[in-house]
Amino acid sequence: MAERLRTPLPLREAFEPERCLNPNVRGLPPSATVAMNERCDALRRAGKTVFKLGLGQSPFPVPAPVVEALRASAQRKEYLPVRGLPALLEAVAEYHRRANGVAASPDGVIVGPGSKELLFLLQVVFAGDLLIPTPAWVSYAPQARIIGRPVRFLETRAEDGWRLDPERLERLCEEEGHRPRILVLNYPSNPTGATYGVADLAALAWVARRHRIVLLSDEIYGELHHEGGHVSVARHYPEGTIVSNGISKWCGAGGWRLGTFLFPPALGWLRDAMAAVASETYTSTSAPIQYAAVRAFEPSARIEQYLWIARKILGALGRALHGRLRRADVRVEPPAGGFYLFPDFSPLREALAARGMRTGRDLAERLLAETGVAIIPGEEFGREPEELTARLAYVDFDGTRAMAAAETRPRDAPLGADFLEAYTGDVIEAGERIAAFVTGGR
Repeated sequence: MAERLRTPLPLREAFEPERCLNPNVRGLPPSATVAMNERCDALRRAGKTVFKLGLGQSPFPVPAPVVEALRASAQRKEYLPVRGLPALLEAVAEYHRRANGVAASPDGVIVGPGSKELLFLLQVVFAGDLLIPTPAWVSYAPQARIIGRPVRFLETRAEDGWRLDPERLERLCEEEGHRPRILVLNYPSNPTGATYGVADLAALAWVARRHRIVLLSDEIYGELHHEGGHVSVARHYPEGTIVSNGISKWCGAGGWRLGTFLFPPALGWLRDAMAAVASETYTSTSAPIQYAAVRAFEPSARIEQYLWIARKILGALGRALHGRLRRADVRVEPPAGGFYLFPDFSPLREALAARGMRTGRDLAERLLAETGVAIIPGEEFGREPEELTARLAYVDFDGTRAMAAAETRPRDAPLGADFLEAYTGDVIEAGERIAAFVTGGR
């Protein structure tokens, strides 16, 4: 008997993963963007030349005042309130009043370890369908799958600039009747770089109000609108909109993991449910990061200057890449904000198919293998594999160096080809390689 106890069973037989693993996560792959980033890092360690247009990580440094605030708060070790540091709740509410023109109260704010975690908690506590316009950020649908939340995809079209048609939303609601729903509206968009105008937002808000849809307005890239003209849909539907923000994109602090949700009073019950679940999961967000984030959300001439330079660089680089792809007969919308393009290579379908590339994944794999350029195929963002779309994140450059150089240029002077070659050269080279590859070198 003692000998039998010392003899281990084969691991698979001992733990029976088919029986023990939650069915919702069986076969769930890692996040496509994270996986591609790790793959690129491994290729670079192996000595390969790789142009990382996969992971959407801000290339810019965290603003100096925010770094200084973190340094001063490093000794903070206490558990903070579940919803967040009171000074940060006030700073976030005031930010929304100032930047978005909405009536925001500290009571409506909840802080979490990244807006990604807050989105997950929202789906945990809300008993309803998740409506996702596609193409969409890679983690919305997998999170819903993990929880077991029903998902309805709303396809958008390239000819509409990848924006959700209010009539499409209206038809779905009319066909399926009244039921609890959350619509995720992400703009400027990851993955397309597109945004919505005031008339578009007003029309979507009208449909949402009519059908009592909760809008989750993911505005994490709002401050990176290239013209500084972001408008929150909460202005048009204040009673039913949750505004998601954070410091990962516009503040360059993705690894700091701090996100915020702003709730209207009418959705206070939803905020309270999220706070209750947060208290049983992550307890509270890192204290030093919260103290530093107060500085990020407060009005500051230095941060405004930082944002102005970031927008100028991203706008110039996005326009340059857009132009290069268009000259290669690639269909692509010009970006309005953030740092993404979502090219459609279908005008070159026959030539690509003749070279063995019939899906977006075929194209992405061959492009990486033969040119070193890493992109993410459109199917990871909810599109059909045969569509031949992909996302480019134009962030593979030294943002600290580019910012320092742009700051010395006259404020009204455009950043021309000379600047882009000197300070964002790898991204420009990647664009040239993509164009040459899909056109066969012509």
